[in-house]
Amino acid sequence: MAADPVLTFTERGIYCPAGGFHIDPWRPVDRALVTHGHADHARPGHGAYLATPAAGPVLRHRLGDIRLEAADYGAVQRIGDARVSFHPAGHVPGSAQIRVEVGGEVWVVSGDYKTVPDGLSEPFEPVRCHVFVSECTFGLPVFEWAPQAAVAAEINGWWAASVAEGRTPMLAAYALGKAQRLLTMLDPSIGPVLTHGAVEETTAVLRAQGLPLPETIRVTPELDPKAHPGALVLAPPSALGSKWARRFGAVSTGHASGWMRLRGVRRRRAADRGFVISDHADWPGLLSAIRATGAEKVFVTHGYTEIFSRSLNAEGWDAAIVPTEFGGETEDEGDAG
Repeated sequence: MAADPVLTFTERGIYCPAGGFHIDPWRPVDRALVTHGHADHARPGHGAYLATPAAGPVLRHRLGDIRLEAADYGAVQRIGDARVSFHPAGHVPGSAQIRVEVGGEVWVVSGDYKTVPDGLSEPFEPVRCHVFVSECTFGLPVFEWAPQAAVAAEINGWWAASVAEGRTPMLAAYALGKAQRLLTMLDPSIGPVLTHGAVEETTAVLRAQGLPLPETIRVTPELDPKAHPGALVLAPPSALGSKWARRFGAVSTGHASGWMRLRGVRRRRAADRGFVISDHADWPGLLSAIRATGAEKVFVTHGYTEIFSRSLNAEGWDAAIVPTEFGGETEDEGDAG
């Protein structure tokens, strides 16, 4: 076993002394291993980046001309005295957990993850380890997700009903991951899908990678909503109630988020409808993922850390909290929904 911790938690982020690299650092560093392209995990200013090939195009789209290397899922490479590999996290297309082995001791940093396949992202793969660093964005028993098909039926029913009432349905979703997942769930027989620029640009990047995404129409200043009867508008949360949204006249607003499970959040976000769907693991998913790792030690971060760590300790794990600057599910249109 390694004499010193495989990973340490510093003011710049999670650091591997044996490899001289950071994982998802929130301050500029020389070398960053990045789990996925959401803004709280993939920050600008690093000297070099390492991510999966599927995450790379989004990273370049968001961060510009960065020095970027690719790491295929499951391929082991040596960085300094550490052995490193990337494994599917199931969060968004290209997302990864990062396995780090030093002196026979294995730590896994989950990034953000969900354990139920969505038909678009690479399915979550449990990775055996001694220490697991887990998010717990939805680390309360109240958070348990319905099957995706059931949520799709709710959304499509609301879409059709809104159109019948003479209103334009406007669905809020995060621009990377959630928006594209929703596109695969929408019923094109109801009408076309109009997209906000932030959603359309990210969708175009993923579509260019070969992801089977339905046709969409970007909303431009010249677009006449009346020329697209029956349309649903897909936009980031920040667009709801904005000047951009007012061009559509009478609207019915919906918000797709795991937080819609909480009634108070639904009220604060002032949407007509809330659809409970998240790209993060729910309570059963978190527990099943941690159990599958076989980890002896669990560090929990960004979410209901106090409650979740207490629950893990009560169930026999050695759990502790690690403060980070990851946002989990936030109002930032670049973050995970």
